[in-house]
Amino acid sequence: MEQAPSQEPTERDGSAEARAAPRFTLLMRAAKLLAPQGQFLCVIRDVSATGVSLRGFHHLPQGDGLQLELQSGERYTIEEVWNRGVEAGYRFDREVEVAELLAEPSDYPKRPLRLDVSLPLRIESTGHVLEGDLVNISQQGACIECATFLAIDQPLRLVSRRLPDIHAKVRWRDRQHYGLSFDTTFNLRELAHTTARLQCPSLLAVQPGES
Repeated sequence: MEQAPSQEPTERDGSAEARAAPRFTLLMRAAKLLAPQGQFLCVIRDVSATGVSLRGFHHLPQGDGLQLELQSGERYTIEEVWNRGVEAGYRFDREVEVAELLAEPSDYPKRPLRLDVSLPLRIESTGHVLEGDLVNISQQGACIECATFLAIDQPLRLVSRRLPDIHAKVRWRDRQHYGLSFDTTFNLRELAHTTARLQCPSLLAVQPGES
């Protein structure tokens, strides 16, 4: 997946530090960008000890307090250096070990990226209509909160004007929280657009000169 390192800078500010840091080009390394507007899917394009460039499935959010979260759950504080809409470059707040970042070590098995998104839901099951809330969502499933007891393997339909039609089954429960697996999964682009629409719809707007 990784290509050989080059000496091109990840940052485009022309700094000597950026020029000196070898850059590792990646192919489709999915990650999560944490921003003031919410949590958004992205792809790591390349990374060095001092910075990283990302590509989004829509315009990337801007602001202070940005963090990059890997599939392992590891987080890195980053600062935007340049932004070209769906692509942007960032500087790490401190130098990172690139080999460790690429390996994504963790004490736990890697899980699909989950986006924390709060949304009221109507939950339909076996002729009953219940009220609940979406807690987080991934390509394969979601966590919901519901005051009504739901059984393991119980089939559900999640209904909201802000979501596509979702059919799922209950896989685990912890008090009023339930883990669901979807009957039909999202691809990365579908999930990215769905969650961006819930959190910051303006990121999906096409700018003049774009297609």
